[in-house]
Amino acid sequence: MDRSARTQALKREAQRLGFAFVGVSAADFLDEEAPRLEAWLKAGRHGRMGYMENWFDKRLDPRKLVPGARSVVTLLYNHHNPARPSDPEAPRISQYAYGEDYHHVIKRKLRGLVDWMEREIGAVEGRVFVDSAPVLERAWARRSGTGWVGKNGMLIHPKAGSYFFLAEFISDLDLEPDGPMKDYCGTCRACMDACPTDAIPEHYQVDGSRCISYLTIELKDANLPEAFRGQMENWAFGCDICQEVCPWNRFAQKHREAAFEPKEGLLERPVQEWQEMTEALFRQWFKGSSPVKRTKFKGLRRNLDFLGLRPKGEDLNTPASDAETGTTEPDQ
Repeated sequence: MDRSARTQALKREAQRLGFAFVGVSAADFLDEEAPRLEAWLKAGRHGRMGYMENWFDKRLDPRKLVPGARSVVTLLYNHHNPARPSDPEAPRISQYAYGEDYHHVIKRKLRGLVDWMEREIGAVEGRVFVDSAPVLERAWARRSGTGWVGKNGMLIHPKAGSYFFLAEFISDLDLEPDGPMKDYCGTCRACMDACPTDAIPEHYQVDGSRCISYLTIELKDANLPEAFRGQMENWAFGCDICQEVCPWNRFAQKHREAAFEPKEGLLERPVQEWQEMTEALFRQWFKGSSPVKRTKFKGLRRNLDFLGLRPKGEDLNTPASDAETGTTEPDQ
């Protein structure tokens, strides 16, 4: 195959495997993103996510991750599920965490894509990534024309919104690059105005240390900061507010991935069951592969306690202890 035919064939196969959108960019240094990332880190907007300070050079140059890399293929996989808990008072978890852990699902798809390339194209030197290495995913997605990065920091596609997982294949393949897409956010401030913790204080500037997703997942402290009490809007794991209010998500379609369907009974559990959740129930509700396991039982229990959902008889004004919550290092 020539360069163009090879690129188009790869895109067709990726879409056959279930990826909604595929784009290509040259594996170059991210010159525009370098000063932005440095300023974001210096401002402390990564909170306690110390790992964001590591591998600064590799985040900006894919050739340091994959020697000899010539192209970065960005792939988008839809996870949108508009379903909501049947009990409006039940705590909420981000919809991407309803079903099986996306790392496992998408890596299976990527392995299939690599196998196809080796059969149809020949030996390929490269690596696949799913939120698991120092890769600035949204920057590459923007460069590859699969969307623009909105004011809430999410990648947005004009025909499908923002409910996507991002994955990358960085390799020595010579592929035809796509150009970046225009930013269509315009004067809209919906995400900024809707965020209850003011985590988007400026256009295109997300303060990760104030984000509910960070607080409920990434922050490993024994107790959540008191400054955010009453501002969590019932989110116990992650948060979808800035996506729910985004006008472009009126075009979002429900996913077609069986593995992303909600764990059995998850959306039907009344608030009382969440309030009385034990470690044994946690293991039962989220058995198998689940993103929610990232917090472990103690972390999720901490979040529920902060929302005021302690088992009956416990003092809601008593902070959770270290023994109740525990700490873990973030996945990298």
